[in-house]
Amino acid sequence: MSDLVNLLAEAASDVVRRVQRSLVVLHNGRHGIGAGVIWSRDGLILTNHHVAASGRLRAALPDGQELPIDVLAQDPEIDLALLRVEAQDLPAALVADSRDLRVGQYVLAVGHPWGQRGVVTAGLISGLSTAHTRGPRGSVDVIRSDVRLAPGNSGGPLVNAAGAVVGINTMIWGGDQGIAIPSHVASAFAEGAMQPREKSGRRRPAWPGVAGQPARGRDQLRSGWSR
Repeated sequence: MSDLVNLLAEAASDVVRRVQRSLVVLHNGRHGIGAGVIWSRDGLILTNHHVAASGRLRAALPDGQELPIDVLAQDPEIDLALLRVEAQDLPAALVADSRDLRVGQYVLAVGHPWGQRGVVTAGLISGLSTAHTRGPRGSVDVIRSDVRLAPGNSGGPLVNAAGAVVGINTMIWGGDQGIAIPSHVASAFAEGAMQPREKSGRRRPAWPGVAGQPARGRDQLRSGWSR
């Protein structure tokens, strides 16, 4: 029995290490603002809009490199932003289809709460629902979980037991519920952002959003959300 427990513990530790390799710190030179997920090997990073809107940021990569970022696209209505750093062969995250999630599944959040790098918290998916927004979409799918989040988790991944990203952590709701944007929404946003501008017909807006920490209660109204 003890051998099985040790094996499971080691497997869980391996999962966390893989996720941490795909996690970056986004900071303004003085302190960390949030987290980002390495979305592709050629330098794409996904994070929250309210993190990217916090000013001129740099990305601290897992190998110690610190690089300036370019903001390619932002969408405050779903609180997502796509960034790029000039780097190649980065350890991109494994991404799962969040449409396969079920209530009660075990999930992990990895981020930098209160400036502590690569901290892991765990919990269960408590709900898969839709949130109303104050933009043209009108609503967005969300994942609710009891995973503990704090300032610094914003933009970091919510992953399943295999270490695949199923959501991007974005806010705390009601004091004890973590809210994440599902990976299928994030993937569609990233793919749309990379389409040629002439096909999209317009530039994506870069509006100001919530600064530096997940929204709480009525603060979410400032990032395009409504109750």
